[in-house]
Amino acid sequence: MFTIVIDTRDPTPIYAQVERGLRAAIAVGRLQPGEQLPTVRQLAVDVSVNANTIARVYAELERQGVLETRRGVGTFVATTAPRAVPAREHRRQLATFLTRMLAEATGAGFTIDEVLDGLQARRAGGDQ
Repeated sequence: MFTIVIDTRDPTPIYAQVERGLRAAIAVGRLQPGEQLPTVRQLAVDVSVNANTIARVYAELERQGVLETRRGVGTFVATTAPRAVPAREHRRQLATFLTRMLAEATGAGFTIDEVLDGLQARRAGGDQ
């Protein structure tokens, strides 16, 4: 099972925090391709947010090919890779992500070197 933590002090919109949590769970393997997600209502209760917020996140991730909805059955992690984005768009998305990540890290009191060390430790299989 996976958990999503919402930080009410974080200026990031709640829907973005939920999306980030789902993407992270998929990226680290806590959610596997083909695995069923909780219903919109159940996840909303679990993370104490409005069901419309969860529905918005599910719909957006479905549009991006990360999730798939099977009518009458539920929402699942997509079994096929999301649609490839053009290289230019990929670079733009990465730059946006890095800017947001570094802003959050700086706001939390971390240096860029600490972030890089943490990422390298994570890549090597450490628990940082």
